[in-house]
Amino acid sequence: MASVCMLAWVHGRVQGVGFRYSTQREALNLGIKGYVRNMDDGSVEVLACGESQQVEQLVAWLKAGGPRTARVEKVLTEPHYPDKEWTTFRIRY
Repeated sequence: MASVCMLAWVHGRVQGVGFRYSTQREALNLGIKGYVRNMDDGSVEVLACGESQQVEQLVAWLKAGGPRTARVEKVLTEPHYPDKEWTTFRIRY
C-alpha cells in the first residue's frame, strides 16, 4: 500500500476534553505517525502519515466525533507532503 500524509483540522468542542490524548492513542493503534496539536482558534490540527487505509480510518474516527467527551462540528482535510519523516505520533504543544 501507498504511504500518504493528511492534514486535518477538527472544529467544535475539541479542546479541554482529552481530544489530543485520544487521537494519539488511536493513531498509535493504527500505526500512524505525525502529530496532534491545539490551535489558537480553538480547533485541533492533526498530521497523519502512514498507509492510506490507516490514515483514512483515523480521519473517519475524527469525523465520527473522536472521544466521547468531544463534540466535532466539522473536519477539514487536505493532502500534505511533509519536509521531514515522522518516527512516532506526538502531541505538540
